[in-house]
Amino acid sequence: MTIRIAQPLRIAMWSGPRNLSTAMMRSFGARSDCHVSDEPYYGAYLKQTGDDHPMAAEVIAAMDCDWHSVTAALSGACDRPVWYQKHMVHHMVGPVDLFSLAGFRHAFLIRAPERVIASYAAKREVVTAQGLGFARQRDWFERLADQAGQAPPVVDSADVLRDPAGTLARLCAALGLDWDPAMLRWAPGPRVTDGVWAPHWYGRVLASTGFDAAEGPLPVLDGEAARVRDECRPHYEAMAAHRI
Repeated sequence: MTIRIAQPLRIAMWSGPRNLSTAMMRSFGARSDCHVSDEPYYGAYLKQTGDDHPMAAEVIAAMDCDWHSVTAALSGACDRPVWYQKHMVHHMVGPVDLFSLAGFRHAFLIRAPERVIASYAAKREVVTAQGLGFARQRDWFERLADQAGQAPPVVDSADVLRDPAGTLARLCAALGLDWDPAMLRWAPGPRVTDGVWAPHWYGRVLASTGFDAAEGPLPVLDGEAARVRDECRPHYEAMAAHRI
């Protein structure tokens, strides 16, 4: 019989797209004590906005698209003592936000906007500052820090790739978790916990077995991509100053 834990340690990791977020979900999913959820508000976001994301109809059909019932489910019982929830800040356009998730431990995953823009443009032509979520990430980070009197954990994807064990160990400590070296390796292939959109977005992660090597120089952007970078970079730098 499956035992349901009424009060697991719930981790809400707030990211933007193309931020190493799926690899981080794989990492936490490799822990034997952890259940993971993949962008649970994505369907509600698409249904409310009508945004023409790839596979939008399939995502809406596959997911609970009611903001309040999704929030209630995320706040409910779990079959593992740790529940890692991968969230996209730009999805949160409805009547709930991170302060609706009472008792959660919130953390923020960031990545240099140059890398985010270059990666996102390869999957979807339209790239906007609002769609990348940097400003909302910063706003929510600052509101949480003001409320708690201390900065919530911030993880830079570059630090994860450069030093996976050290960065993840610091993140675990900040979240009140024991470090588990199992977080460094995982089996390739899909998971039942992956969103229905995985075939479009998760190509590299589906083939991965761990974190890739450190990245090279930042991509050089021009035109509209450079303008989006300039709008996002101050928000990234403000948060990067607090990275663990």
